[in-house]
Amino acid sequence: MADRLIRRFTLITGVLGFTLALGTAGFRLIEGFSWFDAFYMTLTTITTVGYQEIRALSHAGRVFNSFLILFGVTAMFLAVGAMTQTIIELELQDSYGKRRKRRMIENLHDHFIVCGFGRVGRNACAEFERTKAPFLVIDRDEQRAARATNAGMLAIIADATQDDSLRRAGVLRAKGLIAALASDAENLFIILSAKALNPKLTVVTRVTEEEAGEKLRRAGADTVLTPYTMAGRQLADTLLRPHVVEFLDFARSNLGQEITMEEVCVSSKGELRRRTLGELLRLQRSGAIVLAIRQQRGETIFNPSPDVEISAGDFLIVMGKRSSLKELEQILTNQ
Repeated sequence: MADRLIRRFTLITGVLGFTLALGTAGFRLIEGFSWFDAFYMTLTTITTVGYQEIRALSHAGRVFNSFLILFGVTAMFLAVGAMTQTIIELELQDSYGKRRKRRMIENLHDHFIVCGFGRVGRNACAEFERTKAPFLVIDRDEQRAARATNAGMLAIIADATQDDSLRRAGVLRAKGLIAALASDAENLFIILSAKALNPKLTVVTRVTEEEAGEKLRRAGADTVLTPYTMAGRQLADTLLRPHVVEFLDFARSNLGQEITMEEVCVSSKGELRRRTLGELLRLQRSGAIVLAIRQQRGETIFNPSPDVEISAGDFLIVMGKRSSLKELEQILTNQ
């Protein structure tokens, strides 16, 4: 669409420019007008404003002007028609785009909402894109929202601290929310609003001032991250345990397109809750590695043995090929 509009605008500009140049040169050569008078005569002719001639034209000048009227007026009408068509197409495209975006938002379920498309929000969205998780961006800054849209993301221009904005984003159907605005106070408002609208929503946020972390937790935040504390610990760990840090970084981001880490919830369907981990892996036969089990009662078992029993509501932290993890997830959720 953009390329077609550019070509159309270039064509209109070229035709009008050629007509003005042709008429100006013709009146200059045939009638001896000054360059400005020749341009003025051409402009009044092709725009049909009805002004009188600057001075009486010769026979040759009238013949030339007759052809200029036919060609120039036709070119002007075509240009006006093309510009009108362009404006109408842009309006229709904008209207269709808004309706399409509204339908896409209405079709979202179990999605994630990212409030703020700053540095933190952009990195969170990049991870959602990498894992193909459904998500929506809310930002009141038009340029940031446009940047997200241009990157192929679903984004709306709205104030995330307002209940209506969160409803537009489908907070009642959402699975989780990231409050990533620059101000702790604004993130607090988002958490209060989101939890009031959807108490089951999982909300995570970042905090600038460490003292505000407890307030955000009391407001309903499930996880509060302190970037400066995390960065300080990682810097120290890089010196104290460099190989551990290198492995964790590798496990998080350098596993490649086919290898990933995921968490899979054990469904309450079927008889799976009476199986051991070893029986499950033999049933799957695809080589997924179970790193840990987060049991429903809150205990985490690292490097679980094959004899550990799996119960409904447990989460398996697994690593392996995406196809293998998908197969394991189907076994855990469909049986």
